[in-house]
Amino acid sequence: MERSDLVSTLKGIGEQREKRLHRLNIFTVEQLLTHYPRDYKDRSQIMKINELIPNETATFLGQVRGEGQNGGRGRMVFTRLKVYDETGSVTVLWFNQPYMKSSLKIGERYLFTGKVQQKGRQLEVVSPECERIGENFAGGRIIPVYPSVEGLSQKTLRGLVEQALRETADTLPEELPLWLRKGYRIAERNFAIENIHFPKTEQGFYDARRRLVFEELFLLQAALFRLKQTLEDSGEGIRLKRKKAIWEKAAILPFALTNAQKTVLKEIEKDMTSGKVMNRLVQGDVGSGKTAVALAAAFWTIQNGYQAAIMAPTEVLARQHYETFTELFAPVGIETVLLTGSLTAKEKREALAKAASGAAMMVVGTHAVIQAGVEFAKLGLAVTDEQHRFGVRQRSLLSDKGENVHTLVMTATPIPRTLALILYGDLDISIIDELPPGRQKIDTLAVNSSYRKRIYAFIRKHKVEGRQTYVICPMIEESEKLEAQAVLQHTGELQRELEGCRVECVHGKMKVKEKQAVMEAFAAGEIDVLVSTTVIEVGINVPNATIMLIENAERFGLAQLHQLRGRVGRGSEKSYCILVSDSKTKVAKERLNMMVKSEDGFEISEMDLKLRGPGEFFGLRQHGLPELKIANLSRDMPILKEAQTAVAELMERDRALTAEEHQPLKHQIEGYLEGKNLEM
Repeated sequence: MERSDLVSTLKGIGEQREKRLHRLNIFTVEQLLTHYPRDYKDRSQIMKINELIPNETATFLGQVRGEGQNGGRGRMVFTRLKVYDETGSVTVLWFNQPYMKSSLKIGERYLFTGKVQQKGRQLEVVSPECERIGENFAGGRIIPVYPSVEGLSQKTLRGLVEQALRETADTLPEELPLWLRKGYRIAERNFAIENIHFPKTEQGFYDARRRLVFEELFLLQAALFRLKQTLEDSGEGIRLKRKKAIWEKAAILPFALTNAQKTVLKEIEKDMTSGKVMNRLVQGDVGSGKTAVALAAAFWTIQNGYQAAIMAPTEVLARQHYETFTELFAPVGIETVLLTGSLTAKEKREALAKAASGAAMMVVGTHAVIQAGVEFAKLGLAVTDEQHRFGVRQRSLLSDKGENVHTLVMTATPIPRTLALILYGDLDISIIDELPPGRQKIDTLAVNSSYRKRIYAFIRKHKVEGRQTYVICPMIEESEKLEAQAVLQHTGELQRELEGCRVECVHGKMKVKEKQAVMEAFAAGEIDVLVSTTVIEVGINVPNATIMLIENAERFGLAQLHQLRGRVGRGSEKSYCILVSDSKTKVAKERLNMMVKSEDGFEISEMDLKLRGPGEFFGLRQHGLPELKIANLSRDMPILKEAQTAVAELMERDRALTAEEHQPLKHQIEGYLEGKNLEM
């Protein structure tokens, strides 16, 4: 079996299972092997049945000596079975799994793991995980726990990974050259893949993880180095005229620019008059005025006879940008068109024709602007908003719509500067570190659910005063269906609790037009309370919203909480962010206290890096950073620095990667730059 084979070539994968794997972005055998565990369970300690202790989770061996019994009534069906070892017996019990009666065979031994409960004088284990034990059983083991989706069990995923490991044993290619592995003490790849899934020893796990983290960060750094090299060698950029200076054109804006905005615009002007292609990242806290900078840069570009385009990650944000640009550009004779997936065929044809002819000098859209068939008459500036939502390849596809197009990338996710230099190595960095005058300070409170009645009274009071509220529920990554149910259920509860308030919701299962209609109704003041997952995190601007209530706040990253908080405080009224959490952990309390104490996004992101990760095997993706499969940037900075040193050494040895030993590495880096592996 080849690593590039489709995952459907493995045994036991039917159409439904294949679809579920696709939802995890697993299409090939290699993608299955690099679907790394998020946690592990220690099943190496096997207890005897007479050692089992009530209210504790245990792993034990048991033999089936008789048939199980199914019972119950209505929707509640149970399967009860007694299993034995040389020290005694215990009852195992499953609910609504009648097939367990026939799946456990008399005479066979099984390894059971579950919580032990006292039932009268007897012990029983409810809903244990179990696996059949063969003759060569050598003892328990550490087993992996994977990120999954609804309908795809851990047992199934483990079985598929084990099968893939058997089929590809010792055949995975080694991309890292021998000199590099020796010099940086890096384990061999086949060893690393096997031991990250099923570690044989504790040291084996650490060696495997170090190898895979190093490889991921090394390839990221090497790809960014090559990308910057390519951009620098791409020839002369469009040279805009200094006499049409960018800050003069900022006069189109209906407000004064801050000093920080002026500084960034001067950096943009320097780039776009230098003769080189601009590739600049603008970082700015929520509400710092990044869109104003993009507007001024676009207007200057258009005054020089070139088109400008801006790509946003959601239709909501794209429409908001379209309205803003139209409002400011229409009075001076500049036409703006919108390109999104929900346009009618006629609307799309008209927008495409205007972009291609140059009738529309400003184009605003979602990723629809980079699709085949979208042409520009003379594109000069490509702006990507909320850059972390797009891959490097997607970003370059927009700039590829013209010749040597200037690129401006914007993000409201504050990232410590040192980290930003590492992550966005292909871009020059500007920071807007000043908020516009008059921006309201947002009071942030962290409370537990015992305050709920008072919170609801507070929301009703603000409704009477004509103000609006956001309520945010955590995302449920495993299932959009479950997420939608949770949002709908919470909306129903709020409709009962908040009598007299118009409460509506948006969630991931809704169609784009349905979401848009609810958002527009909220913006128009026709809805008092909007319940949502983080779908509103970027995009919607409702100055009349003064309360941001975030449920289960401990489940969000600090940067994400900070962005959500930035949805309020946009008008002249006092605004509040209420973080509700019943978590008792020290880290959760520290993180929420940080939100109460600080409004500085960069300070918050520094704290997030320090606090996230301890005690975790691997960190989940930090919102706003590249989607790394295994590296955790809060704990793996030493490995990241080693990887950077190794990239510098590689470039000294063989900058063009022409040596035979570097060909696998070159192929892998090119894969990153084609967007196969690098999502940033």
